[in-house]
Amino acid sequence: LREVPVVLVAYDLLESGGADLRDRPLAERRARLAALLAAEGAGSPLRLSPLVPGDTWAARAAARDAARTGGAEGLMLKRAASPYHAGRRRGDWWKWKVDPYTMDAVLVAAQPGRGRRAGLFTDYTFGVWDGDALVPVAKAYSGLTDAEIRAVDAFVRRHTVDRYGPVRAVTPELVFELAFEGIRRSTRHRSGLAVRFPRIARWRADKPAAEADTLATLRALVPGAERAS
Repeated sequence: LREVPVVLVAYDLLESGGADLRDRPLAERRARLAALLAAEGAGSPLRLSPLVPGDTWAARAAARDAARTGGAEGLMLKRAASPYHAGRRRGDWWKWKVDPYTMDAVLVAAQPGRGRRAGLFTDYTFGVWDGDALVPVAKAYSGLTDAEIRAVDAFVRRHTVDRYGPVRAVTPELVFELAFEGIRRSTRHRSGLAVRFPRIARWRADKPAAEADTLATLRALVPGAERAS
């Protein structure tokens, strides 16, 4: 810990002194956890996760919207009287995510999918503009209807300009709105950016490729970009 100072931020207590606390109310479990961590002292690497204040839905919504600046996906809302449930049961806990980022990107390549999509081009690579060139920034395969998938497949077959194994490069004509959860700098990608959980939000048939987003626009979304500039 002296070389790499890290802390463990705890948000729940499931067992204490050999007693199973999972059926106890969350408020009680949190109180017992707070007491345990307080006894550890200020130098302990254990921390209690802070509660987010918000007595109204407007205040909670504001806290949710501000979560992204801290690198979080949103808020976790939990009933104070809730027990601890294993798995992804709904009702007592709710992950309230911030709205995703979006970008308009151009389809630049595609390759066949798997399973029932093995005969169709359904795995797509998208690019944005960097000057006069399109730079690949994301891969996505979900979000289109079956009819749209067939239409894109037909486009890929008619507009292939190059092949790299199973991948076909296509003429840059189709624009899609992509939604994604986060973005960071990356030395592994040609664009210098890595996009988290990209998926297709809609086909922008109304937009020409020349009006797709730019690499500069995406760079501005990287956390800390304003401070760096």
